[in-house]
Amino acid sequence: MNGNELESEEPEKSGNVLDDDSNHGDQIVEPKLGMMFESADELFEFYNNYAYKTGFFIKKRTCKKENGVLVHVSYACSKEGKNITASNTPLNLLPTQRTGCKAKISARLCADDKWMISVVSLQHNHLNSPSKARYLRGHKRINTATKKRVLSSDKAGIRMCKIYGALTVEGGGYENLSYDEKTLRNMIAREKVLELGEGDATALLDHFTNMQNKDPNFFYRLDIDGIGRLKNVFWADNRCRESYKEFGEVVTFDTTYLTNKYDMPFSQFVGVNHHGQSILLGCGLLSNEEKETFAWLFKAWLDCMNGVAPGGIITDQASAMKIAIEIVFKDTKHRWCLWHIMKKIPEKLRRYDNYVRIKSRMKKVVYDSQCPAEFEERWSEMLEKYESLKQNKWLSKLYREKDRWIPCFVKTTFWAGMSTTQRSVSMNHLSTGMFIQEHL
Repeated sequence: MNGNELESEEPEKSGNVLDDDSNHGDQIVEPKLGMMFESADELFEFYNNYAYKTGFFIKKRTCKKENGVLVHVSYACSKEGKNITASNTPLNLLPTQRTGCKAKISARLCADDKWMISVVSLQHNHLNSPSKARYLRGHKRINTATKKRVLSSDKAGIRMCKIYGALTVEGGGYENLSYDEKTLRNMIAREKVLELGEGDATALLDHFTNMQNKDPNFFYRLDIDGIGRLKNVFWADNRCRESYKEFGEVVTFDTTYLTNKYDMPFSQFVGVNHHGQSILLGCGLLSNEEKETFAWLFKAWLDCMNGVAPGGIITDQASAMKIAIEIVFKDTKHRWCLWHIMKKIPEKLRRYDNYVRIKSRMKKVVYDSQCPAEFEERWSEMLEKYESLKQNKWLSKLYREKDRWIPCFVKTTFWAGMSTTQRSVSMNHLSTGMFIQEHL
């Protein structure tokens, strides 16, 4: 046992059994040896709440049963263990974020059926960020009351931005919520796709069957969960498949939310023909925007196109999309939409005193640099002139991924004259008008 880890054999006699509300509110209550809890669930909620307030999230480390009864549990920081730098399995292409952190607690069941903390180690070997705890996977939770309210508001036709805005105001700011707008959208999308039951799901399947009877090359795939409910859908007609054979070297992929009663992610693959015109290469309806869902869609599209992956693909900066592309399109060049990035400048940089000059300078650095060396020089000069930008995490991330979006870095790859996903956006009216609005 190290110097930061304490162990207790008997509970303290100070009567420190926690009240029901002791792990809520703004006060941070640290785990201490001998703390008593009514149940293992109460113990977990206490430690998880502590983790949320101090900026990390936890995982179950060990548990022990005797005669079928749980008698010992331990919870550790999610960064416990060694970092995995390589893997032969496609689902682990990226390294994990483990740092060998030793922070943990252990507890055991006492004779009175209460749980006592017997081991405490609070020291982390990494920085925690309380202000960003709500973005950590283990803390993106939506309680039952909020879920019911969001779903009922959505069914009443209230747009998500207004729903989230109201919750933010009531919560005293977005930093006080344990979820973000995307988490709510994903939750609603999952519910809505699962609602495609006897009426809509059957109509959808009937339509696809009829299309395939008329056109043997019409391709569709349905993603069904373990109890037969519809989750995700992909389809492409013969025109899409034939167009891809001729013009599939580069595609753009984008998702947008339908403006009909479902408000679910609608996705489309778009290419460009020899006349510079946008061509549709496939469509999908998704239950959410998580990496597993994108991976399913990309695999369905790849099967539709006889296993031939595109040479290049252009998307927005969604990390889930990036991971799925690396899993499914292993040899495909992945470029970020330049238009999306530059559109975010006001949102990310407006708070700076010299915003107007910074915006103008950044555009010149991005668009006027003719080679990587010139870009590096111009970027460094920009940061030296406006030193406060050195601490901007958005800019730092963009710089680390410069080979995905800076024109002078990506120009050595063939992109069929495309640099944005705007072609996908321009296809929305066509594709939704032909099918989505008619059937949903």
